[in-house]
Amino acid sequence: MKKYLMVILITAFGSAQAQSIVGTWQQVDEKTCLTSQFEQSDTEKELLQGFGSTQNAVAKLIKFGIKGTGEEGIFSKGKKKGSAMNGFMYQVNGQELLLLDKKSGIMTQRFIIDELSVSTLKIHNASKDCEVRSFSRIK
Repeated sequence: MKKYLMVILITAFGSAQAQSIVGTWQQVDEKTCLTSQFEQSDTEKELLQGFGSTQNAVAKLIKFGIKGTGEEGIFSKGKKKGSAMNGFMYQVNGQELLLLDKKSGIMTQRFIIDELSVSTLKIHNASKDCEVRSFSRIK
């Protein structure tokens, strides 16, 4: 009996230490295959700095719920609700994040989790290593 209790306590402690994807994440960076293949020249870098701030009043958010459901959408400055909110289901299998269709349960996207910490989530498309998305936890 003591052995079973000890195994349960160790398992519970181990799972409490693991990072969870559950929460609300704001996309802070997205690199496509095109941008990762071509490096900018010095002239292009100088011109981009002259264009001013690249910050805009739009935030891309993705929410992962406890029961394997989630939402992804765009939030504009001054708006309480996001526009184009798309619901989905998800599964995490080790380092793999599967996005599933909400109605049929068919896998629509497959990502590899590169980094998952308390405040950072970094994933890349499983079929294209060059497409990387970085998120910061906001809730």
